[in-house]
Amino acid sequence: MRSGAKVAIVGGVFAVVASGIGYGGYNLWNGITGGDANVKGLADEAPRTGPVTGEEVTQTARDFLAAWAAGEADRAAQLTNDPVTAGPAVAAYREGAKVSKAVITPGAPVGARVPFTVKATITYEGVSKDLSYASELTVVRGQSTGRPLVKWQPSVIHPKLTAAGTLRTGEAKTAAIKAVDRDGVELTAEKYPSLGPVLTELRRRYGSKAGGTAGVETWIDSGSEGVADTPLLVLSKGKPGTLETTIDAGVQAAAEKAVKDFASASVAAIEPSTGAIRAVANNPAKEFNTALMGQQAPGSTMKIVTATMMMQNGLATPSSRVECPPDVLSRGRTFQNLDRFSIAGGTLTEAFSRSCNTAFIKAISKLSDKGVADTALGATARDSFGIGQTWNIGVQAADGSVPESAGAETPASYIGQGKITMSALNVASLSATAKNGGFLQPYLVARELDGREFAEADRLSPEIAAGLRRMMKETATNGTAARAMAGVPSPKGAKTGSAELDGQSVSNSWFTGYSGDLAAAAVVQAGGHGGDAAGPVVARVLKAG
Repeated sequence: MRSGAKVAIVGGVFAVVASGIGYGGYNLWNGITGGDANVKGLADEAPRTGPVTGEEVTQTARDFLAAWAAGEADRAAQLTNDPVTAGPAVAAYREGAKVSKAVITPGAPVGARVPFTVKATITYEGVSKDLSYASELTVVRGQSTGRPLVKWQPSVIHPKLTAAGTLRTGEAKTAAIKAVDRDGVELTAEKYPSLGPVLTELRRRYGSKAGGTAGVETWIDSGSEGVADTPLLVLSKGKPGTLETTIDAGVQAAAEKAVKDFASASVAAIEPSTGAIRAVANNPAKEFNTALMGQQAPGSTMKIVTATMMMQNGLATPSSRVECPPDVLSRGRTFQNLDRFSIAGGTLTEAFSRSCNTAFIKAISKLSDKGVADTALGATARDSFGIGQTWNIGVQAADGSVPESAGAETPASYIGQGKITMSALNVASLSATAKNGGFLQPYLVARELDGREFAEADRLSPEIAAGLRRMMKETATNGTAARAMAGVPSPKGAKTGSAELDGQSVSNSWFTGYSGDLAAAAVVQAGGHGGDAAGPVVARVLKAG
């Protein structure tokens, strides 16, 4: 091989180093194979079958990475199972991202997978900076040729690259922003990882409105309308514009810490008196912001809406006696309470605080007499809680859905199952609405920035609002939420929930509550009972407020 490029096997682990040379320097393939297509006589043999061998994995990955590192897009593409797609992508890495040099260091193969690190030097208008990251590739056997080939996928080039995306370097599309919380404290993805995708989208939407100037950057162009680009490297800074958000840095910090206790958890917090979003956190912190975008069955936290529906339709008041048997047959399906508990001669408040499924499902028979059993829940969710309307919070967010139901889906929906979907933000808004006595659409940045419309709903009647708070207070002090809410300051209220999912042995844990002028909700995947997992997350956030 020529000076400046090395392909070597050291201690059984191969390494590729292409340093000190620019792209287009020479055909690295000849340096690897000697330009002989009949390497080891393979061309004379019948196509091989079966899993790829360790030797094939090592050789194929080494050849591909070396060709890529040298900027040989065509050669690299021919070593993949999709050369038509891979070739332009590898070429765009050099040309679109302005990569002047690449050092690629593979790790030890793990089966057919080969992890590697990349140190790319980006050069644009005389400025050079390094972009370092880790990725991996997988070697498979070609279906027709039997050759070992790299399984092509965009993430080989960069772990955040998608099929529609392209690496770019140049003047940024929008000016950078300095996002600040309600008190002017700067918010960064480094300090608050869950805000990473939020800050990226805020920049895309409001960078031009915040008064800054664009710098030179490397980013992944999403290639999709409405999908935020992903910034990777700043070569020269522009002047960031200041963007005020509703986040409370102290509450956000508590939320970030709280979700870390679980492998998969999300939490959102809202100020009931204004609708201002005070915190959004997820673990793991990913590009998909589950706290805002999740669409999951909310379990018994939905009983906040179901109880409201019952009161609005004259079926019960918090003091009314309701039936709570161990199980109930409804629409051809049997539903039961946790451990088949029952309450003899109890009130709606007791049924709510102990999360009696059967008491709420029994409301179906009375609503069926009115002909609204399949539609009443959705109407209450939409008209009193804003669920099902379009929420323009300032970044992308799921609106929540309580569709018209039929058959056994109706009783399931009354306890937050069936086709109902919500995010942590949606469920936090249920508590915020109960505390405030009326729905105020959550928001992250002021509506005046872009004149967007806010969703609106009817205020709850004073009697129903007081009834909800009474039931939620009982739940937080003597019911299923009491243990989690023990140290949370009054006035407070809460509702627990668990949502069973097909194929999941342990239910998702849901919890929502309020304390003073802060409401929050959390979901912990496969966390079990609401008070056991999601409850402590919400309690930590409420205490921080």
